[in-house]
Amino acid sequence: MCGIAGFVNQRSAEKAHGPEECAAVLDRMCRVIAHRGPDDQGMMVTKDGVALGMRRLSIIDLAGGHQPLSGCGGSATIVFNGEVYNFRELRRELEARGHRFATHSDTEAIVHAFEEYGEACVDHLRGMFVFAIWDERERRLFVARDRAGKKPLYYTVTPRGAFVFGSELKSLLEHDEVGREINAEALDAYLTLGYVPEPLSIFRDIHKLPPGHHLTFADGRVTIKSYWDFRYEPVKEARGEEEYIEELRGLLDEAVRIRLVADVPLGAFLSGGVDSSTVVGLMARHTNRPVKTFSIGFHEDSYNELKYARLAAERFGTEHVEFIVTPDICDIVDELVWHFDEPFADSSAIPTYMVSKLAREHVKVVLSGDGGDELFAGYTRYVTDSRRSGFARLPRFLRQGVMRPLSARLPHGARGRNYLHNVALDPVERYLDSVSVFTKLNRLSLYTEDFRRLLPAGDLVALSFQGHAANVRTGEALDKLLYIDSKTYLPGDILTKVDRMSMAASLEARVPLLDHKLIEFVTRIPAALKMRGLETKHVFKRAVRDLVPAEILDRPKQGFGVPIEQWINHQLRGRIRETLGETRARQRGYVEPRYVQTLLDEHERGRRDHSTQLWALFMLELWHRTFVDSAGAAIHMTLEAARLTPVAS
Repeated sequence: MCGIAGFVNQRSAEKAHGPEECAAVLDRMCRVIAHRGPDDQGMMVTKDGVALGMRRLSIIDLAGGHQPLSGCGGSATIVFNGEVYNFRELRRELEARGHRFATHSDTEAIVHAFEEYGEACVDHLRGMFVFAIWDERERRLFVARDRAGKKPLYYTVTPRGAFVFGSELKSLLEHDEVGREINAEALDAYLTLGYVPEPLSIFRDIHKLPPGHHLTFADGRVTIKSYWDFRYEPVKEARGEEEYIEELRGLLDEAVRIRLVADVPLGAFLSGGVDSSTVVGLMARHTNRPVKTFSIGFHEDSYNELKYARLAAERFGTEHVEFIVTPDICDIVDELVWHFDEPFADSSAIPTYMVSKLAREHVKVVLSGDGGDELFAGYTRYVTDSRRSGFARLPRFLRQGVMRPLSARLPHGARGRNYLHNVALDPVERYLDSVSVFTKLNRLSLYTEDFRRLLPAGDLVALSFQGHAANVRTGEALDKLLYIDSKTYLPGDILTKVDRMSMAASLEARVPLLDHKLIEFVTRIPAALKMRGLETKHVFKRAVRDLVPAEILDRPKQGFGVPIEQWINHQLRGRIRETLGETRARQRGYVEPRYVQTLLDEHERGRRDHSTQLWALFMLELWHRTFVDSAGAAIHMTLEAARLTPVAS
């Protein structure tokens, strides 16, 4: 697990950017993400302005895995972030074709696969990855991101034609030619979803490479292609439920087993939910010593899952470690802002960060249960959508011509206003409205007139949801929601949170439930077996019922959340009100100060729970101070630099 960064200058810029200057820029780009790889730093800088760098967290082939690393002829050189679990099989295949290896690392298997298969090398990889390969012979840079989006990649082309990339956005900002002009569409998407979805970034000229895509930069041009996707298509073969369950068990077991390869200590996050308990139970089957497990809890009973985590730990005989998150942990919010690079409003980042720091005291690698809800239909919002689906059968003129206008005329805090607006919408719009931080109805009041002028006429988030839904060929409403979440919420929120928070603690997190062979099987399971009536994860729970305690399988769904409503009302109350009320926050020009004041007042009086919305606005303002206001950015740069250990050249 590592962080990568680099750039390719245009040949016309060679005189302006000599090797020494390029090396200094690359060094800064690498050191600012040293938390991703505290063990080593490697760089390659050519005389014609090609720079590849990486920070390494040593997991496999501790002695021989230094990067950048070249293939047989030396013309292809790679920097790589992630883990490829089938690298030994791939190595044997490539050796049979005449390739000679100098190390035992998975990194070298990728670069040889590129030499052998070209762009199609990604089809031979099973794991999580982002890598960049400079092909000197063809004068091109090839960049690829894993199928589900477990590892991140930002890129831009500067006004002078340089292609700049990195695992985190802050690396790109170390390059002198990269600007910080805020992307109004991305900001609108953030206030809608609570994160900035691919391919957008919060800065206008910086982009994210979408999951399942690869990119080629050659002759000053960027070409992006999709090589894999979650495919929801009609099932051709008729199979019984028991057949699906039997094959599912085998794939789950394999997905966990292959992720136990490491030359360093390994453990697991254990929340006490079905997914993490399944992963830990399968780990216990394949290890000859107790699995090390780590859990986070709260004093607030409604958010505390520790009793279920203890139940699973006892069942599987793990070495279990717990940590209680208290409200004073809110002091780490500035650290969260720094590590996410972009505005990010999922408050469960707090316990994710804390459990990552806890685990890092004992191990260097953990397995997590993330991805199961998107794959097997585990979220309660799928149940909510099913319950409201009947409203779509009402005449459109009644929903659009009566119900929606009525909801818009009701006062802001009126009971039923949001519900009436939601059920009046068409199915995909209804789902977007249900998962929005600020709904379309409320964004009308939130945004200033000046900010609304910057936005395009169409709602880009709504259009993207509609586009994703149109790609589902099964005709099942649930499959459309699962696919939408797999393309938006999964990479934009869940996997971003896990990557940034684990890497902030220099911890590698592996996600077996998002093994692509498992995904390709599960997307072919009929929707009716994933959600049986209003029972979520039906087929998954049946497949693991002999493994996971019934008390865990049969309990109500409880998300990995935090008591943010109470914290905002008490420990964070003064800071949030002060931060959002300061002159510089009120003068950003995006949101109406009077509307923000309404949210604060209604929340504090207990009239409505606006904790999600207030947290989103709070994190946006803290982000602005850190990455846009020069003083805030300078402070954090100094703090980050102070944490770094010098790396010998």
